[in-house]
Amino acid sequence: MPNTTQTAFDTTASTYDTDRARLIPCYDAFYRRTTDLIAHDAKNILDLGAGTGLLSQFVRQWYPDAHIVLADLSEPMLERARTRLAGDSNVTFEVTDYTTAPITGTYDSIVSGLSIHHIDHDAKRALFAKIFNALRPGGTFVNAEQVAGPTPALDAHYKVIWLQQVREAGATPDQIADSLYRQQDDRCASVEDQLHWMREAGFTDADCWFKDNRFAVLSGTRA
Repeated sequence: MPNTTQTAFDTTASTYDTDRARLIPCYDAFYRRTTDLIAHDAKNILDLGAGTGLLSQFVRQWYPDAHIVLADLSEPMLERARTRLAGDSNVTFEVTDYTTAPITGTYDSIVSGLSIHHIDHDAKRALFAKIFNALRPGGTFVNAEQVAGPTPALDAHYKVIWLQQVREAGATPDQIADSLYRQQDDRCASVEDQLHWMREAGFTDADCWFKDNRFAVLSGTRA
């Protein structure tokens, strides 16, 4: 992951959670659908690009007995996660670049929320293969992601709609500016491309289960 991406998240870590609820118009449905797709018997879950622990907190509500590993490149973001999940003895934090570091261990589910779009497409393909190999048979990969439109014209339209939605939701100019700052190195891929790469990695049932404008939830199972 580029150093500029790490800098962007280090810089905006303190306001990230407050911003996110205003900057994702489909916030509740987006995260709820993500937790729905985790293996129902999951006891060992990895959250890649865990950031401030927001997704892991949602996961914990539905999987109270699971051990969750939160992995992220940004130490300031993980510090927020440690505060959020303080007192939870069944979580582990790892400061790591998941694009280069191996995924150690075997997991029932691997999740990621709004992170993988920061890496280039070749790295996405390699990561999907690495995730597949780190899942036990029957394990699931769930990627709650910001996606590109299938055409340049639709992608541009996605962004126009998003700006309109977040302004109507009450996002402040500073919140929007911080989001645009974080987006400066985004490498979003279309739903179609990502499903192709997931199937290429071995996920035979890769599908998009939720989509609202530029936000989508994709998942697949290791048979």
